[in-house]
Amino acid sequence: MSSSEISGDSKGTFLGHPKGLFVLFFAEMWERFSYYGMRALLIFYLVQHWLFSEAESGIIYGAYTALVYITPVIGGYLADRFLGQRKAVLFGAVLLTFGHFLMAFEGDGGHEGMAVQIFWLALAFIIVGSGFLKANISVIVGQLYTRTDPRRDPAYTIFYMGINLGAALGAIVAGWLGQTYGWAWGFGAAGVGMLLGLVVFIIGTPLLCGRGESTNPERLNETVGGIKFEWLIYLGSVLGVGLVWLLIQYQSLVGWLLGAAGLLLVIYVLYTAVAKLKPHDRDRIFAAVFLIFGSILFWALFEQAGSSLNLYTDKSVDRSIFGWDVPAALFQSINAIYIVLLAPVFAALWTWLGNKGLEPSAPAKFGLGLIQLGFGFLVLVAGAYAAGTGNLTPVIYIFLIYLLHTTGELCLSPVGLSAMNRLAPAHLAGLIMGTWFFASAAGNFAAGLIASAVGAEDAGPERVTEVYSTVGWTAVIVGVVVILISPLVKWLMHLDTLGDDEDKIEAAEMAVDHTE
Repeated sequence: MSSSEISGDSKGTFLGHPKGLFVLFFAEMWERFSYYGMRALLIFYLVQHWLFSEAESGIIYGAYTALVYITPVIGGYLADRFLGQRKAVLFGAVLLTFGHFLMAFEGDGGHEGMAVQIFWLALAFIIVGSGFLKANISVIVGQLYTRTDPRRDPAYTIFYMGINLGAALGAIVAGWLGQTYGWAWGFGAAGVGMLLGLVVFIIGTPLLCGRGESTNPERLNETVGGIKFEWLIYLGSVLGVGLVWLLIQYQSLVGWLLGAAGLLLVIYVLYTAVAKLKPHDRDRIFAAVFLIFGSILFWALFEQAGSSLNLYTDKSVDRSIFGWDVPAALFQSINAIYIVLLAPVFAALWTWLGNKGLEPSAPAKFGLGLIQLGFGFLVLVAGAYAAGTGNLTPVIYIFLIYLLHTTGELCLSPVGLSAMNRLAPAHLAGLIMGTWFFASAAGNFAAGLIASAVGAEDAGPERVTEVYSTVGWTAVIVGVVVILISPLVKWLMHLDTLGDDEDKIEAAEMAVDHTE
């Protein structure tokens, strides 16, 4: 086999990379377009169309985003063991396309009738579809390159740009259409975006050079009760849509499941670390668990962006820019735009500081991320107070809170993914990365609880600033504490005895899509 076949270059290159990379770039860009376009409108749709209270809407939003972060763990497992990443992505894209188009059936609004059941079903299809697509498409990116190929990191940088380009465009286009011409236009645009992603992936599949295929095709072709096992997976997943349809309507069940499963997961990880690992590996797991708990707080506050902060922007911010009253949903694009602009800056900054021996440790970066997150809320609170009671908050403060939250994200999210991969022994890499995803889910559900508190009894802007002041100072104080104890956590990481462990690369590839 030639080196080009091994590296995925057999179909030619573009800009020095396999052409398959750009198939994945545009497929993921359109998928993120649909996801973030829909997300920019979701909280308004819940409050203004389905007439849920702001408190109820916050809980629903949190349960939805939590489930979106849980299902990739299951989808990744099914792809690794049976389907292969390509079939998983294709199936997930079909479910997502169907779900996004279902969102365009808005009915007459209110809590009753068949239309609201179609809405719950649409969310369920999107959740399960995300589970199959979200992690697996990023795995195929890595499969286009050999483990020692120096183009791997630049490839993920290009792919990450596609993620955020799609997120920004989706919030702008679908958000503007939805708030200007009607819900069906906005959600319909998200559906068209997802359909384009599906078409790009199907047409471009030959350029993937056979990457992402099943490692166990014999098992897929076996029959169970006269039905091919592969089709049983698809059938079971569709039945899973029904289970999620139920869960999303009874959000407290999501909370209990997260709590119980999270507790069992942490107990199992800690038991494995204490009972089965050597001292240095055990200490590294302790460090990883510390960072995982820190990430829960971060995402619980960061994810106010799509819920309570979105509503605050709509009702309490002077959104007039150069004479145009900008729809609130469009501000959901700011984080993604900042990521595109600042991610290369942070990458260069860490390299520069590292060369001078001044780069902060991973736990110190976590602390810095939490502090910036807290300052973002406090800056918005200061802006609201400066404007005076009864007046709209100047729009500049929305740009500032997103700026500080984005710089905080860049200190924590990619650093956390890297730390999980470095700290976990090869045989526990998938478990630790799954725990990281689970922490994101828990943080998103907690974000819904906070948003519910912000919107309790449809409270006014004073209630919002009161809660934001509390969570802002909490994040700053916790961030300072994390920095103070970061030398201890760094010691637990035992970086001086870490060796190369290529078996963990695939786990890192599955996680490149964060959060996004």
